[in-house]
Amino acid sequence: MRIVLVGPPGAGKGTQAHVLAKTLSIPHISTGDLFRANISQSTPLGLEAKGYMDQGLLVPDEVTIGMAKDRLLQSDTAQGFLLDGFPRNLEQAKALDEFLAEQGIALDGVLDLEVPEDEVVKRIAGRRLCRNDGAHVFHVVYNPPAVEGVCDECGGELYQRSDDTEESVRVRLEEYHSKTEPIIDYYVQQGLVTTIPALGKVDEVTQRAIDALERDK
Repeated sequence: MRIVLVGPPGAGKGTQAHVLAKTLSIPHISTGDLFRANISQSTPLGLEAKGYMDQGLLVPDEVTIGMAKDRLLQSDTAQGFLLDGFPRNLEQAKALDEFLAEQGIALDGVLDLEVPEDEVVKRIAGRRLCRNDGAHVFHVVYNPPAVEGVCDECGGELYQRSDDTEESVRVRLEEYHSKTEPIIDYYVQQGLVTTIPALGKVDEVTQRAIDALERDK
């Protein structure tokens, strides 16, 4: 299956993408992974992206699109893929459609993870990371540490990322509404979108997504 996963920040896209890709035996392709792979391998696109990033500039769409195309041409995508974080805007969505058409294939579905805005803010603003390694993540409501401000695993200090404040989250939501939400309408017109309520346990949301994909076959 060839799937695009969309949803606001804090909707759980990364978690669901990982589980769904494993369940469906298709590669999970995220924008973050594309950037990290290209930059670490010093590909021409990676070097170009790094140049923009080092200047604090946004990476142009054509660079991101180029990375996505290169990744989608790799052999492990022959039986399908799950895209997470790409396309991020209408230009990228149209470029993806054109590229897939050139390959003689098309998307099978777009899963839209739906979460109320106040819940998004609560989820992100409540996150706390361990300062020692950043791998241990807690939440003041959903997964609080035994001792406030202290990592259960290593005793390190827990902190809130500067872009996880409520003010920052609402700015990111505005950007999502203005830039990414239009691709949902674009895909609705193609009859590809299924909305998945993303409240509840991870496995419950995953099952809703699997059930939706089965219905749409």
